[in-house]
Amino acid sequence: MKKIILLTVASALVGFNIWLYATGKTFFYKAVIYNYVNIDDYEIFDNRTIKKSSAPQPWLRSATNKIDLTPKLDSVLTSLESVAFTVIKDKEILQEHYWDGYAVNSMSNTFSAAKSYVSALIGIAYKEGLIKSIEDPVGNYLESFKTDGKEKIRILDLLKMSSGLYWEETYSGPFSMTTESYYGQDLDGLINRLQVVKSPGKSFKYSGADTQILAMILSSVTKMTLSEYAQKKLWEPLGFEYDALWSLDKEEGVEKAYCCINSNATDLARLGRLYNHRGNWNGHQIINVRYVDASINPAQYSSGPCNYYGFMWWLYDKIPGKKVFYARGILGQYIICIPSEDLVIVRLGHKRSKKSASIHPDEVEIYIEEILKMHSK
Repeated sequence: MKKIILLTVASALVGFNIWLYATGKTFFYKAVIYNYVNIDDYEIFDNRTIKKSSAPQPWLRSATNKIDLTPKLDSVLTSLESVAFTVIKDKEILQEHYWDGYAVNSMSNTFSAAKSYVSALIGIAYKEGLIKSIEDPVGNYLESFKTDGKEKIRILDLLKMSSGLYWEETYSGPFSMTTESYYGQDLDGLINRLQVVKSPGKSFKYSGADTQILAMILSSVTKMTLSEYAQKKLWEPLGFEYDALWSLDKEEGVEKAYCCINSNATDLARLGRLYNHRGNWNGHQIINVRYVDASINPAQYSSGPCNYYGFMWWLYDKIPGKKVFYARGILGQYIICIPSEDLVIVRLGHKRSKKSASIHPDEVEIYIEEILKMHSK
């Protein structure tokens, strides 16, 4: 009886493995081995380097960066296993803290905070005329989006997360599309087989696929890799001090645009300062003002506006009289912008609060309110 059971189990395992190879789902092995995403996953992926600026622009360091955090802020940051927390006002670092052996030059995964970087790159390509209009159909730029209902999807729909394409936005399922996109080796192939299930532009539905399609458009119009374009248009002019890595689907493959810029807190804050200044960096207009303004205001859909999302930026409207928007990653990666105070708050770490009174994780409010107490004008 034991021999029969063992033979049955062995046959099932062999059959399962044959099925994995036959269906191209061998990413399952990596998903099982690594179980869940981590901030140092760049170590298990192929990466493309985004080189630091040839003329780095170091932040000034205010005397306040030696002032202790409030007890409430310190408690939250510690309990959520933070690795970096920095606050920048215009060109000065007001607060800078590291944990768990991390330092100013330590990189970690931004996860979905990378989406805001992709949105910025779309804005730059639009400013340069490489994209004629964000109202353009995606099919004007990608051959695979000219049929099967995809011809109705506009660049604008992607920016607003309203493509209408079917996408499973979860890392918890070993065979989900997000899991395949993270651990698999053919991102373009995965995107090109997606099907339209809803009218584009109708309503908000968070989808990493929409960001990945924007990256495909960028590669098509710039004739560069996403990392090369980011280096030329953001890392260089904004004076990034450190190299970054953008994780790929395979060696010499394509960037995982919906996630996976690996950088440090003080450099990541540069995008926040750029948006605080409506796309202007020290007198140079990097992104059109109108595009930036549209990005950080409620997106409009045929079903009505969304008061918490713009063009791949989250909108926080809980502080009376203050506009707040932020980039967000799954493990609590945040680039929080408060233009009226010229503040950028960056937090990186291992955990995000599971509690939420609304669409925003609980700690977002704590970061904002505590820093405003400490550093408001």
